[in-house]
Amino acid sequence: MRKWSNYFVNRKAAVVLLLALSVVLSACGNSGGKSAEAAAGKETRDITIKIGFQKYGTINILKADGALDKRLAEERNIKIEWIEFPGGPQLLEALNVGSLDIGHTGEAPPIFAQAAGAPLVYLAHEPASPESEGIIVPKNSPIKSVADLKGKTVVLNKGSNVHYLLVKQLEKAGVDYKDVNVKFLPPADARAAFEKGSVDAWVIWDPFLAAAQTATGGTLLANGTGVVSNHEFYLATRSFAEKYPDIVQILLEEANKIDVWSKDHPKELAEKLSPQLGIDVESLQLAAGRRSYGVQKIDEDLIKGQQAIADTFHSLELIPKVIDINDAILK
Repeated sequence: MRKWSNYFVNRKAAVVLLLALSVVLSACGNSGGKSAEAAAGKETRDITIKIGFQKYGTINILKADGALDKRLAEERNIKIEWIEFPGGPQLLEALNVGSLDIGHTGEAPPIFAQAAGAPLVYLAHEPASPESEGIIVPKNSPIKSVADLKGKTVVLNKGSNVHYLLVKQLEKAGVDYKDVNVKFLPPADARAAFEKGSVDAWVIWDPFLAAAQTATGGTLLANGTGVVSNHEFYLATRSFAEKYPDIVQILLEEANKIDVWSKDHPKELAEKLSPQLGIDVESLQLAAGRRSYGVQKIDEDLIKGQQAIADTFHSLELIPKVIDINDAILK
């Protein structure tokens, strides 16, 4: 009798256990999305991300504003380590060796970086700002047109957007790229060479262009209008973008918010950035007034434009191999 009694007791216990298990599984099934979301949120907490920036650009404005730092700290307990670079090529060198997670550059640097094997991906871009870069010559220079640069010494930051600007402006003027003595220097050294008169022209972007115009009275020989687009790109390592899409989304949302504000407040923007950049308000306001704002998705037209730049650089033997921009697009 005790044998059968034990049987029924054990069977009853098993039934209760199964019912309890079914309730738990049902609850998990009903909240599976929330659990996955919670797991993802937990995975992107308590980390430090490294963001590279240059003097000027939306990411630079984000740093000065502090909104991105605040949001990531409050929502995910994430810290940002901001690292400054003199130009896009230097920034992407750091990204290539794993010293950065996210950064921003113009059109040309990611092409050189991709050709060098950097594991980068495009996240988004800003609208075209062709007036934000140009070729400047000293005050009272005998050089009056781009065609006059033949046989002259021109300085620029190798692999930057202005490198492509020079190529296209020379092409438009009917001057062979090889007929110009191109020297490569980062912005600070190029400015010194320009002021000493050791170079005939300087190809540079804002705010350095605006600062040089304001301080030296230099003449703007040509800008990018009608020749190049001059987009600003948001870039990341592929591993970071694939592992932390939520952080990427927050970054782009905050970038767009600060862009909306910046477009309508050029003077206030200049005043906000001046202490951080060490550039006068007048020059920064000039630069702010000739750039475009608004975070945009990478589309087919943008990819085609980047591919055209890459193919041009390869034809001039400035990059060692043909690259496919699609290889750097998040699928």
